[in-house]
Amino acid sequence: MAADNAEQIAPETCPTAAGMPMLGLGTWQNDSPEECAESVRTALEAGYRHIDTAQAYDNEEAVGEEIATSNVDREDVFLATKVWISNLASEDVLETARESIDRLGVEYVDLLYVHWPARTYDPAETLDAFSELYEEGVIENVGVSNFLPEQLEEAVERCDAPILANQVELHPLLPQEEIRDACAAHDIEVVAYSPIARGDVFDQPEIQEVADKHDVSEAQVSLAWLREMGVTAIPKATGEDHIRDNWESLALELAQEDIETIDAIEEIDRKVDPEFGPWN
Repeated sequence: MAADNAEQIAPETCPTAAGMPMLGLGTWQNDSPEECAESVRTALEAGYRHIDTAQAYDNEEAVGEEIATSNVDREDVFLATKVWISNLASEDVLETARESIDRLGVEYVDLLYVHWPARTYDPAETLDAFSELYEEGVIENVGVSNFLPEQLEEAVERCDAPILANQVELHPLLPQEEIRDACAAHDIEVVAYSPIARGDVFDQPEIQEVADKHDVSEAQVSLAWLREMGVTAIPKATGEDHIRDNWESLALELAQEDIETIDAIEEIDRKVDPEFGPWN
């Protein structure tokens, strides 16, 4: 796939959802400072303006340093991080969120997520602290992650600040229709992690068929499919080829028959399934 074309796709080409660029760089498992910095540098040069990290990823410092040294203004980067499940008591949220801000070397983050509704998560205590950070301007938006519809409903009722997004695993092998419907009902954006199913979309015949038709990669097909559904995707990528190939998905427009081909996939395969997942 012609990665060189990625340089021709300007940042403003990327659609936004409530001010959030709908294609971002995921950094999960990218915990080598040098490799993480190089990934962020490559992404920003390619045109990405949405970078996603987390306390648990152990790379906030590397992400922040690369944003600071890039030619892209901080205000032009949508930066998201997440509070880990051991830090969701009220005082811990306030303390560790500010520690994340310090590690990132910024004055605020554009989006702060509750990483999982697990362990120390308490809707009232946790979300009150998030609302406090929002009121203080430490965070621009509140987000939740891995929330099922009933937990989302409770969070919406409890949180004084508006909830911008619910980040969940979402790809052609896990379309998450119920969660998407619940988010739509509350005007909450959906952000997809593992949007290419940890690479398994490459082996899916329906995805291969659409990719061959358009002469693009299977990853681009999956990302374009998500965008057609109004879902923001944050594929994890470390190498330049993959980072640029994912960015090129912005040039791919799927026909209705392509979408129907992908929607017809019957296999369901969840890739992220910790014991504390709310569905377990």
